[in-house]
Amino acid sequence: MCTQAFGGAAIAAGPAKRKAAPAVVSGVTGALLANVPDGEWLSYGRDHWEQRFSPLTGVNDGNVANLGLAWSADIDSARGQEATPLVHDGVLYVSTAWSMVKAYDATTGKPKWAFDPKVPRETLIRACCDAVNRGVALYGNKLYVATLDGRLVALDKDTGKLVWSRVVVPNQQDYTITGAPRIVKGRIILGSAGAEYKARGYIAAYDPATGKEVWKFHTVPGNPKAGFENKALAAAAKTWAGKWWELGGGGTVWDSITYDPTTNLVLFGTGNAEPWNPNGAGRAGDSLYTSSIVAVNADTGAYVWHFQETPEDRWDFDSAQQITIADVVIDGVKRHVAMHAPKNGHVFLLDAKTGKFISAKAWVPVNWATGIDPATGRVTINPDARYEKTGKPFVSVPGAVGAHSWQPQSYSPKTGLLYIPTNLAAFPYVAAQNWKPTDIGFQTGLNGYATAMPADLKVQQGAKAASTGELVAWDVARQQAAWRVALPAPSNGGVLSTAGNLVFQGTAGGQFVAYTADKGQQLWSFPTQTGVIAAPMTYAIKGEQYVAILVGWGGVWDVATGVLANKGGAARNISRLLVFKLGAKGQLPPAPPSNQMVLDPPPSFGTATQITHGGQLYGRYCNVCHGDAAVAGGLNPDLRHSGVISSADALKLVVLGGQLHQQGMVSFKSALNADDAEAIRAYLVSRANEDKALEAQAAGGAAKGR
Repeated sequence: MCTQAFGGAAIAAGPAKRKAAPAVVSGVTGALLANVPDGEWLSYGRDHWEQRFSPLTGVNDGNVANLGLAWSADIDSARGQEATPLVHDGVLYVSTAWSMVKAYDATTGKPKWAFDPKVPRETLIRACCDAVNRGVALYGNKLYVATLDGRLVALDKDTGKLVWSRVVVPNQQDYTITGAPRIVKGRIILGSAGAEYKARGYIAAYDPATGKEVWKFHTVPGNPKAGFENKALAAAAKTWAGKWWELGGGGTVWDSITYDPTTNLVLFGTGNAEPWNPNGAGRAGDSLYTSSIVAVNADTGAYVWHFQETPEDRWDFDSAQQITIADVVIDGVKRHVAMHAPKNGHVFLLDAKTGKFISAKAWVPVNWATGIDPATGRVTINPDARYEKTGKPFVSVPGAVGAHSWQPQSYSPKTGLLYIPTNLAAFPYVAAQNWKPTDIGFQTGLNGYATAMPADLKVQQGAKAASTGELVAWDVARQQAAWRVALPAPSNGGVLSTAGNLVFQGTAGGQFVAYTADKGQQLWSFPTQTGVIAAPMTYAIKGEQYVAILVGWGGVWDVATGVLANKGGAARNISRLLVFKLGAKGQLPPAPPSNQMVLDPPPSFGTATQITHGGQLYGRYCNVCHGDAAVAGGLNPDLRHSGVISSADALKLVVLGGQLHQQGMVSFKSALNADDAEAIRAYLVSRANEDKALEAQAAGGAAKGR
């Protein structure tokens, strides 16, 4: 649905004064960002259209087999690494987990400077999916990074010295920032994360000299009694019900931001409505502008159009995935289109100027929807998928991790193919009964205990077998897959395509792979020793092409999916920057040995009622960090192995006393009491004993099979 959803006329965003043009800058100029030199990578998606396509051909399908490691750099943050490096004037800039920034000589890897914004580690409690950062922005003689705790920071790009720092989120209790800033017409464009933490989504523009806000567009309406900021939000309010504003509403702009110079529009994707379960806030209706693409005027932030991809979102089907602009010939007509493959499993094509629906097609199996109106693009929802209405569990395909998560796609104008990092993974939804919001923890309204992975070997094996991934090359004009590469696990890395007929992607299984862009034939791979989720990039210096990628396992799949987290086979985190060139012979140091943790829990205790209560509390407050069914993926402590479960007092010191707040484990005393803490301990001890028995069962089965 675009502007026609409100009567066929575009809705002005209210009075919006045109701001004065930014001052002329040297260094990385607006003209340079608009016409990126072939050998450089100056912004998150390389160009304004976010195609992640490089015109370089030095490394190509005829010689990529000779690609070798030129240099590498160990990263001092053992969390998920999601950033795309930038390269300008021979210097490589990259952000890492905890919003740290590093600069290297792009040819030798020699460190030039490093900056640590010293994000408080307790910030992790309001970051849904690890302490990640996706990248920096360059403009003038400054580098800009947004920090996890909600600051926008300007650094001198040559020295790394702090120029200014400004808190840009509404509060530092409900909001975080994980996305990369973009530079649009001399301003910094940025959103925030936090749609599970009482956040109200927005996108804003900031002055690069001071960080002062220039304009802001909210993605969901606020309290009607306070009045609406513009007519677009007044119209959106008609699609909500209940007291949505008390939980913020969601719709955060946590990743995708694309500037289209052709139309002078900023297109961005919005996150899920909050809470996921509509019953949690008495929510009903489409809940605009959540799970949508929205376009605003780049100069003023005034609303121009929107298209909602997932009405009534109750599945966490964010539309915050990368939006790619291109000119594509469709049915013999050249169209200027926005291409989007969001979590919900459909590839959407929209007119980039008007938002008018062109087409949509599922590129993965989908069961939450039964079809799409070919005229309007509106999805028809499967009645069974409204789990809060049926009162029954619903196993959705795709699931909450999405058919396409944040990992960037790439579009090659040479092949006409959109390369999509794809997840094939379901997710069970059960509405929590009598759910009430609290001041801490995920505010989803789901029963995480009812959907936890059971201690059943056959069920676990079946779930693992069904959770896989693909790299899909999607023919945009024909709306069909040109080729697919099957991958053993979900949550593989983002994608780079090049004019050398190559596509590069890192995998959850710890390989960095090159394929032919036209047919998907694997030509080269390199073992990274760790799972890869970030996207690669490429650059050239003095005629020599390099390919770079940040590796290090983490993110939502590792943190929250329990026994499924390690399916790829290289789940441990070894964070590094890897840079390749033809003929290089570099070697990585041997990977350190893996620690084999033995389950040795105390005897189970507590009543069945107490254990169930503990499981319900764990599902609500703990599993987003410590893993489904108390099975941690690797980054955060696995509580089944923790010594604190042997002592009631020890667990209370952590859960209620905040003893480990400097490691990110803050006190939950605002939501839990001593009896609750002991119930959680009873659940954890029970789970540890269940899994100890499962390990023995699996070992016995393996012995019989020999």
